[in-house]
Amino acid sequence: MQNDKHIGGRKTSGRSRGVRQICAKRPDSSALDGFQLGVRIPENAREMSFPRYEFAVTSCVSRNCGKIVKNAAPDLRQKNSRSEPVPVKPLLGSSKISPTKKMSSSLRTTNGFIPAKIAEGKRWYVEFYCLDPETGRLRRKRVSVPKIKGVTARRRYANDMVININEQLSQGWNPYLSLNNPEEYTLFDDVCEKYYRYLYKLTESDIMRVKTYNGYTSFLNVFRAWNKDQVKPVCYVYQLKSSVVSKFLDWLWLDCGKAARTRDNYLSWLRSFAGWLMEKNYISEDFTANLTAVQGKRKCAKNRTVIPKETMLAIREYCGDRNRHYLLACYVLYYCFIRPKEMSHIRIGDISVKGGTISVRAEYSKNRKDAVVTLPDCVLKLMLDLDVLSCPADWYLFSSGFRPGPEHHPAKHFGDFWTYHLKKDLKLPSEYKFYSLKDTGITDLIKARTDLLSVRDQARHHSLQMTDLYTPLETRAANESIRHHESYF
Repeated sequence: MQNDKHIGGRKTSGRSRGVRQICAKRPDSSALDGFQLGVRIPENAREMSFPRYEFAVTSCVSRNCGKIVKNAAPDLRQKNSRSEPVPVKPLLGSSKISPTKKMSSSLRTTNGFIPAKIAEGKRWYVEFYCLDPETGRLRRKRVSVPKIKGVTARRRYANDMVININEQLSQGWNPYLSLNNPEEYTLFDDVCEKYYRYLYKLTESDIMRVKTYNGYTSFLNVFRAWNKDQVKPVCYVYQLKSSVVSKFLDWLWLDCGKAARTRDNYLSWLRSFAGWLMEKNYISEDFTANLTAVQGKRKCAKNRTVIPKETMLAIREYCGDRNRHYLLACYVLYYCFIRPKEMSHIRIGDISVKGGTISVRAEYSKNRKDAVVTLPDCVLKLMLDLDVLSCPADWYLFSSGFRPGPEHHPAKHFGDFWTYHLKKDLKLPSEYKFYSLKDTGITDLIKARTDLLSVRDQARHHSLQMTDLYTPLETRAANESIRHHESYF
């Protein structure tokens, strides 16, 4: 055969030598920068083939994208693999070294390498290249060949070393990989996909609001799109550092012209994301620990939309004529400050006529705490007029058509009726939303000279400072005890 060669007096084929050289011409060092496994293949990629050991080395994190293996082996990233990594043992002195345990999934994601070959010279080596996760580049590794008497015997021993090393490389072994926390070397794209599923499960279980889910996924999508455009993008989760996140936030605020509040919202999400990564053992340090918000914590009063009295009377008349059960929903939001999601889970049994209260369960409340809200007489009277309290205790207060029923309806149906019927028919401005009834109710209660402690408890605010944000400037009167104070001075 044309490719046959004589090694040590015996005829062998190029295939029997274990692994042939990557290509006829050795690639330059710049072309070896940043090979990685499992990410998209660049358009300028060139094919390489390997006769015995097939693997995939794809994409790169540097400007000089290297060669790509097209005939890749099956994906080695098994999702639920929890087996122990292969122990790294000395490869000298044995011709049958092979892993006895399966590689963990995180180790398998970093098996970018160039197969081993013999380097003959004054000293003999078996050399190969492996991806160094710290630099994101292929790094050469050399293993000395023992000085065995006789060139033929020494070359035979070196060939066995090549075969054994390549067997381990093909199964995911990487000499530069730290085994202290192998999860840190999981592909960032794989972590993101798991995070998407986690958020969806929270939303599906009604633990997370749909609005929050949409916000978090949108934030992650923007971050991933920005990351792909970087010269050295984050490919492994351990590469998420404070410097990367800070650069991203500066890009949002300075380059994209986002408001300071938007930038701080992204930071808030990144803190949540970092907490999840630490919980799942993907990272060991919080990369947002040294980052601060631009605005800080609510340095200015929150912009509230308060509906004027004339419009509120028009809303009451409209609902009284068309759907009194929806009027009850408006009353619960305006007088009791119970949020739409919490309202959708209120059951008849949660209403106490004797105590004049409504119980809000922890699993549905915003702060995840059980709460008891005062039920004003006007709201209770409307409930009695509608005869909702005679329904079974396990029925929802607002089911189909906003009437009591056994089926749960999401909070969205409150806003849909407001948007597509009430606001349209009354020709209300776009800033008047269903949730504006809560802001209006709190503001009107403060205007009625109700003490802030009572308002705070009814609204379930965590502090008086939060309640004070609803207080209009024109209602803030002088303190009489200070006003009439006169000292000796």
